[in-house]
Amino acid sequence: MARIVVMGAGLGGMSAAYELREVLGKGHEIVLVGKGDMFSFTPSNPWLAVGWRKPEDITLKVSDYVGKHGIRFNGDGVAKIDAEGDAVITGTGERIGYDYLMICTGPKLAFEEVPGTGPDGGFTQSVCTTPHAEHAWQAYQEFLKNPGPIVIGAVQGASCFGPAYEFVMILDADLRKRKLRDKVPITFVTSEPYIGHMGLGGVGDSKGLMESEMRQRHIKWIENAKVAEVREGEMTVVPHDAKGQPLEPQVVPFKFSMLLPAFKGVEAVAAVEGLCNPRGFVIVDKHQRSPKFPKIFSAGVCVAIPPVEATPVPTGAPKTGFMIESMVTTIVRNIKAELEGKTPDFEGTWNAVCLADMGDTGAAFVALPQIPPRNVTWTKIGKWVHLAKIGFEKYFLYKMRNGTSEPIYEKHILGLLGIERLKDGKRPS
Repeated sequence: MARIVVMGAGLGGMSAAYELREVLGKGHEIVLVGKGDMFSFTPSNPWLAVGWRKPEDITLKVSDYVGKHGIRFNGDGVAKIDAEGDAVITGTGERIGYDYLMICTGPKLAFEEVPGTGPDGGFTQSVCTTPHAEHAWQAYQEFLKNPGPIVIGAVQGASCFGPAYEFVMILDADLRKRKLRDKVPITFVTSEPYIGHMGLGGVGDSKGLMESEMRQRHIKWIENAKVAEVREGEMTVVPHDAKGQPLEPQVVPFKFSMLLPAFKGVEAVAAVEGLCNPRGFVIVDKHQRSPKFPKIFSAGVCVAIPPVEATPVPTGAPKTGFMIESMVTTIVRNIKAELEGKTPDFEGTWNAVCLADMGDTGAAFVALPQIPPRNVTWTKIGKWVHLAKIGFEKYFLYKMRNGTSEPIYEKHILGLLGIERLKDGKRPS
């Protein structure tokens, strides 16, 4: 019997634990270690931040569900990884040995890199976590009593731009419903070289479509920019030219702001010498395995992926939900192969599939694969995306409650679209 420890109980970790149990059967031990006992469907955080969802709508208690599938859960978090000794040490000091470790922690939010950002001691909100989105909702309710300018965006080094686009469009839609939009100038600030870049070098005609959407909604933007500092009620934004040289700084006022930060690796992971790059992201090969520690695999936002292209202001490559699922399936199949004495040669497709809600419509981005050159690339905007995002929220929470990693209808629908988790025609059985 092998013991596989999954570190992190978020989108990647919960999916990994269920898929390991489903694929490996009852003959092996699965241990899921999370920080706290609550799973949050983070893609719904922008809705929570404007009151369109309540926390109980998008969260569930992990221990109520995973135990039914023979998965041991520990909510103390991992304080240290003993990579040489094949063990993790939890926050309460328990040592859990492993035959394989799957790191699915997500990121550390690097608010400290831009002075004045973040909800804890700063002046900007965040939708990166459900508690942050709850805090944003409280701030938004105060803002509605005396509305004024809004600034939304993503700072230099950010790699996850989708939620910023979602949130600025959702705010626009919410303010229109409240008959307050005419009182609220909105500015979108981004480190992307152009609107619709998304950290992907653009997807289809994403630049033209997103610029058009911004113009129709009267949202101004400052692109190719760094946020130098945020103070109460205003921020200093420095646009750059195409060669990355700073232009004249701009002071942008706000009464409400949400800025996505750059990401780093969490401390326990970044502290393992030889496991990570300088930002603390786990270095993996094409099989999602650490080159230095062959018993360690990693999936999700915590994985080291180089930028799709060099940009004048630093940006990173996003890891979308489907891309994370692709990584998880790759790892599970490779562990299964190795346990059966076979060659662990599965590779993920790293296809980028993103449904971005815009309040009353939405944008779908598909890049197959994520890193150019691509076989498929397109962006579509329409009401159907808004409805599809709502459906996906309910569907994913259903999967987490029922312990299903990939229901049969999901396989076939995505297959018809040519969207696969694994390369070379290999499909999860």
